[in-house]
Amino acid sequence: MHGHCLCGAVRYEYDSVKWSGYCHCESCRRNCASPVTAFFGVRDGDWRWTGDKPSSYASSDHATRWFCARCGTPMAYESTQFAHEIHFYAATLDDPEQFKPTQHFHHGEHLSWLKIDDQLKRHRSSSLA
Repeated sequence: MHGHCLCGAVRYEYDSVKWSGYCHCESCRRNCASPVTAFFGVRDGDWRWTGDKPSSYASSDHATRWFCARCGTPMAYESTQFAHEIHFYAATLDDPEQFKPTQHFHHGEHLSWLKIDDQLKRHRSSSLA
């Protein structure tokens, strides 16, 4: 399973998904300039960069965000709060149709005007189940 940025320079592959979902937190919304972010977690050792390594920046004292330095595409998120895994943005998948969300995170921060009509579990915070 593979993904890449808009220009194709940054690429990754992974073997299996630990969890998947939507994030409604303000930080992810601002990072991706979207009302919600779809993402999935992969254990360290089950993924690798296969193209150019992305650039990174610390978006907080516990989080690093990865992005393509050429086209700016947000690629992934890592946090000391979720050690030993990386969170890739589902929109970067070669085939985003393979993404299947299972839950909502930080639903307490969701935007009232965005209605996602599904029956998935909604966590008020970041509880990864």
